[in-house]
Amino acid sequence: MTKLAAGFKQIGHYRISDPYSLLPFRFMRLDAGRHVLTNMAGQHLVVPAGIMPELVERRLPTGHPLVPDLEAGHFVTQGADDVHLELLAAQIRTRQARLADMTALHMFVVSLRCDHSCGYCQVSRVSEDRKAFDMTPKTADRAVDLMLRSPSRQLKVEFQGGEPLLNFPVIQRIVERTKKRAGEQDLAFVIATNLAFVTDEILDFCAAHQICISTSLDGPPELHNTNRPRPGKDAHARTIDGINRCRARLGHDRVSALMTCTASSLAQPEAIIDEYVRHGFQEIFLRYISPYGFAVRAANKVGYETEQFLEFYRRGLANILNLNGEGVRMREVYASILLRRMLTSQPTGYVDLQSPAGAGLSALVYNYNGEVYASDEGRMLAEMGDKTFHLGSVHHSTWESLFLDSPLLDMADRTMTEGLPGCSECAFQPWCGSDRVFHHATQGDAVGHRPTSAFCRRNMEIMRHLVRLLEDDPAAAEILRGWAR
Repeated sequence: MTKLAAGFKQIGHYRISDPYSLLPFRFMRLDAGRHVLTNMAGQHLVVPAGIMPELVERRLPTGHPLVPDLEAGHFVTQGADDVHLELLAAQIRTRQARLADMTALHMFVVSLRCDHSCGYCQVSRVSEDRKAFDMTPKTADRAVDLMLRSPSRQLKVEFQGGEPLLNFPVIQRIVERTKKRAGEQDLAFVIATNLAFVTDEILDFCAAHQICISTSLDGPPELHNTNRPRPGKDAHARTIDGINRCRARLGHDRVSALMTCTASSLAQPEAIIDEYVRHGFQEIFLRYISPYGFAVRAANKVGYETEQFLEFYRRGLANILNLNGEGVRMREVYASILLRRMLTSQPTGYVDLQSPAGAGLSALVYNYNGEVYASDEGRMLAEMGDKTFHLGSVHHSTWESLFLDSPLLDMADRTMTEGLPGCSECAFQPWCGSDRVFHHATQGDAVGHRPTSAFCRRNMEIMRHLVRLLEDDPAAAEILRGWAR
């Protein structure tokens, strides 16, 4: 990146008799007949494959119909000034604004206890009666005090488990202590729960403190109950009842749901989406299974190959676009995140698509026992015996030591996709990110090997698919551009 920046100032030296000068960009094949170009700020342009030799050798005639688009997108310049570079720099600063407002998301694992026994569970959960795996009031207080040292102007506090409602008194304590001590920071609270233990008293507290609810809905009853078994085999019924009760007390928009794709889900994306529509949701996250916790042990039952998921995703996205065409409002969350990165300069808070990696810099996890991790996935690895991503403890660490006396700075240094092998030359680099925990878990290497990375393969193919829809399907493109806004 430094060498490129040095070259920017020498643009004038390359002009000689050329009709234009090149600005830094990457390109790769979109399909047999087209290339996609991206600049450093993430703007893209699709061009015929045969154009590339003329373009990069600066032989494209000034009057070629592509030249205005190339200049508007900051791929070439016909002037000798630095206006294009200044505009690119401003867009890059906007995209990286999150770095100055670091660590806004704080996840509190208040209990490992859970009544469900989901095969894909990422956490080493324990049975409901094992209260030794609950966060104590003392640990909660220390975690809150540490969190409030964050320089971020906005703090999002997310309660996780296990099933966090099994230790609701500590949730109450954390909310009240945070609000009392937060000062000028803006606060948001979310409870990630299966809703099996929700009560009127819990809902009253959530209403009083504007707490949002996030739950899991994997699809129709049979699929949901297969993926998320619990005693009584009534997980789906309890979830739907809980969703309705939460909406009635808190408001429709304060309740969201997530699904996880398992091997049982692959054949029925349409049925899963229809279930979300049936229950009044206007968005769905078609989510890949994570290789942590119980999901590793049950991989032969719930796992699948990347290509199988990509087919599931393409079918699901096609179904969602068709529903929009019929007047049903529904969006796919992951596509929306990517489209915002592809079509705007605005930053996104999604941790897995950040460079440097968002682990620690964007999110911290406080485990039930006070241990602090750079990400929820890092905590899950620790439960499996690998503490690579352990940063410290709320009982012994300071805010500064979490960053300066831990692996976090090294993680940030080694997860900048602008310089990673396989990423630095990829046209999709400005839209993508680095997931060090995933590559450590699946490939035994923090950087990872891109040609065999499931993370890389999955993201590249989804991005290719979105670019093709934007280019080739006007009706779909209109819907997708709306999602980016």
